[in-house]
Amino acid sequence: MVNRQQLLALSIGTLFAATAHAQTVTVKIGHVAPMTGGIAHLGKDNEAGAKLAIADLNKAGIKIGGKTVKFELVSEDDGADPKQGTAAAQKLVDARVAGVIGHLNSGTTIPASKLYHDAGIPQISPSATNPKYTRQGYKTAFRVVADDVHLGGTLGRYAIKELKGKSVAIVDDRTAYGQGVADEFEKGVKAAGGNVVGRQYTTDKATDFMAILTNLKGKKPDVVFFGGMDAVAGPMLRQMKQLGITAKFMGGDGICTSELPKLAGDAVGNEMIYCAEAGGVEGKYVAKDKAFRERFKKEAGVDVKLYAPYVYDATMVLAEAMKKANSTDPKKVLPALAAIQYDGVTGPIAFDNKGDIKGGTLTLYTYKNGARQLVKVIK
Repeated sequence: MVNRQQLLALSIGTLFAATAHAQTVTVKIGHVAPMTGGIAHLGKDNEAGAKLAIADLNKAGIKIGGKTVKFELVSEDDGADPKQGTAAAQKLVDARVAGVIGHLNSGTTIPASKLYHDAGIPQISPSATNPKYTRQGYKTAFRVVADDVHLGGTLGRYAIKELKGKSVAIVDDRTAYGQGVADEFEKGVKAAGGNVVGRQYTTDKATDFMAILTNLKGKKPDVVFFGGMDAVAGPMLRQMKQLGITAKFMGGDGICTSELPKLAGDAVGNEMIYCAEAGGVEGKYVAKDKAFRERFKKEAGVDVKLYAPYVYDATMVLAEAMKKANSTDPKKVLPALAAIQYDGVTGPIAFDNKGDIKGGTLTLYTYKNGARQLVKVIK
């Protein structure tokens, strides 16, 4: 038999539990990247950055609108495929996420952005660099890295002025990212007085480049630029070596990874490859970035591949906008996001009227003794 005192205690306990539950709200944050396919290593890197941010936010016990927020990451795989990317975006819209971190590739980010725009959901890409993404007039689209106009143009000028290349050949993988960065590189080369002796095309799934490389070899380029990702650049470098092509090899952030030496083997050489990462840390942020990378390795069990720090910052920026708005309602979060001033691990983050990061930096790298080495940070 349960006496009156026990009934009273049970009722009070139930009341407290219900009150505690009412004071906690779950907020879903979407994340999309290729978790399968040739660049799954980059997608998993991005996801690990998001997971670390979500864990940190939940440890902080953030209160929004008088309620403690429990953040939940809803992760989708877009396979770096535009069609799969829009399907993943629709899943997140249907799941009523409060915001999306992603996608990784420009080719999936751009088509998915319309779905987020139509649903009024904030989208922050940590890595999509094609200018079109933030030039569609969508007030839902933001990015925390510099775009291809800055990245490709800088690399084009560097090829002519610093590497002293007189003749340049260009290959791109026909994706929104690869073609976009190659176009901007070509503009940079021509603006610096360089000569483009050939332009060839491949795909983001190709493994055999002998025909296009043989064609380019006959033109004797000083520099070969590839617009694409490391999974394709690695085999391309190996085949360049087989054909005896000794030109310097350049690329954008897609090839500028810690995985490239594994994918290219001894074809990496020393100071033969130059690439730029959209982003870069200076001043006090050098120490912050180093501390983040050390903690990331401890938590994730692997080194940062490329964009994990930017994913971390993008996730934290979204949460900060919610705090500023004192709401998780996307309609209220969007104005706060547009006006955000945030001190991240990668640097200060604020957006212009297109949604692009203000004062975006680039980091130039080369490869030596099988490892990526910093050349310089450029604003």
